[in-house]
Amino acid sequence: MNSWLFPPRTTEVQFDEKWSFVDRKEKNCAPDEVRRGDCWDHTAIDPETRLIVSLVVGKRTSESVSAVVRDFHQRTGGRVLRLITSDELPAYPEAIRAAYGTTVTPPPTGRPGRPPGPRTVLPPEVTYATVHKVRENGRVVQVDTRVVFGTMLAVALALAVSTVSRVVNTCFVERHNGTDRNRCSRKVRKTYAFSKDWETHRAATMLSHYSYNFCWPVRTLRVRDADGRWQKRTPAMAAGLTDHVWSVSEWMTYPAVQRK
Repeated sequence: MNSWLFPPRTTEVQFDEKWSFVDRKEKNCAPDEVRRGDCWDHTAIDPETRLIVSLVVGKRTSESVSAVVRDFHQRTGGRVLRLITSDELPAYPEAIRAAYGTTVTPPPTGRPGRPPGPRTVLPPEVTYATVHKVRENGRVVQVDTRVVFGTMLAVALALAVSTVSRVVNTCFVERHNGTDRNRCSRKVRKTYAFSKDWETHRAATMLSHYSYNFCWPVRTLRVRDADGRWQKRTPAMAAGLTDHVWSVSEWMTYPAVQRK
């Protein structure tokens, strides 16, 4: 996707992780079996266009979280977004600070003692909020939100101009999690079709996620044409990256590198 601006109009992002496993579940793996057991899809989605912007497949670690946040930051040109939301995974605040912050070294104070060292400072425009779900007997009974970076006023202003949200949420990335489990049978819960090889699982995940952008019409993205008929749209169409629904064969044979 490096042959054009990708994506051109992202102003919000939702981060989340989706669990699956390879070969056997984590509790049945030896400590040195790093390419077996739990395997997570760390996803960044544009809630307004449903576009999958970034994806990192691997263990649920701070390194994976940092990788998906850093990749998203690069793909959006380093722009500060209107609103960032995620669950309460502790690795996100530090990953966001590292990706969007700048290193500042305070000037010498002239006073005795060790001088202050460099520190990472976030731009005041960064607005990040988390979603906390309270569960009872395995069911969500309450959803709380918390502003981590920015102010309540900044969050309220971001929600006021959002085309899809009126409250802090992660429902769009979670909706895609369900869609991906339906599209990729190796991720269906309680199945015999689970992946047996780590690289095959990663390749199937990449295929499922990024073909979704161009080949999967999303019902809630459809619009009426001049004749009043519904026109199907994919996330890539909603984001302005293409003007039609791609077939899988068109997407698979499109050259990844454009040579002039």
